[in-house]
Amino acid sequence: MTSWITICDTCKRENWDPVAQPLTDGEILADLIETRAEAAGVKTRRVSCMMGCVRACNVAVQGPGKLAHVLGTFEPTVEDAEAIVQYAALHQGSENGQVPYRQWPQGVKGHFTARMAPIPDLD
Repeated sequence: MTSWITICDTCKRENWDPVAQPLTDGEILADLIETRAEAAGVKTRRVSCMMGCVRACNVAVQGPGKLAHVLGTFEPTVEDAEAIVQYAALHQGSENGQVPYRQWPQGVKGHFTARMAPIPDLD
């Protein structure tokens, strides 16, 4: 079942300077994630504001019938984008969205801010 990376494209880290860097940190991170996620077979979408500004840059890893995870305090770098995509691919390959800690890419450790239970299927 497909997993999604939801990326906040309005995230701005504390030192963001719109004159020196016209794109937000979230837009830069989204560009980096999208390229890598497509190659990994993971879907992406951008949203404007995940309300985690104090922990910018923020993403959520979600999938139907699976635990959802919110992660933040990333840098808009290739390394962070790759770690996020690697984790999302593991999430996608899992039965319920729970990835054993020993499998987590080093780049996501310490970045988890929330885990949410799947939405019940009431149909």
